[in-house]
Amino acid sequence: MSLGDDKYLLLTTFRRNGTPVPTPVWAVRRGGTIYAWSAADAGKVKRIRNNADVTIAPCDFRGNPTGDSAPARAKVLDERASEEARHLIGRKYGLVGKITLLGSRIRRGRTGTVGIEITET
Repeated sequence: MSLGDDKYLLLTTFRRNGTPVPTPVWAVRRGGTIYAWSAADAGKVKRIRNNADVTIAPCDFRGNPTGDSAPARAKVLDERASEEARHLIGRKYGLVGKITLLGSRIRRGRTGTVGIEITET
């Protein structure tokens, strides 16, 4: 199984001082690219904007790694591409994913969440 195919992905971003910050996220793979989704004002989004270097690993829902990590690059997507990432997440995670995305849209609005594109390096 490839990274992004599991239910959860451990996305580790880095603070300006180099401290790693691991976060479990929902993710979906399309081709050679992995897509995740997050609140636009989340710390991981801010860290990705400052430093695109990340690591990724399969994990459980608590963020405990279940496999080896791999280096990757991440970027925050624009509004149109974020909508596609949300669509892919909703399709992979079914009813729970669609309900979660809808709840987020009600709370935060359409621009309150962003897609994250992750490419293994």
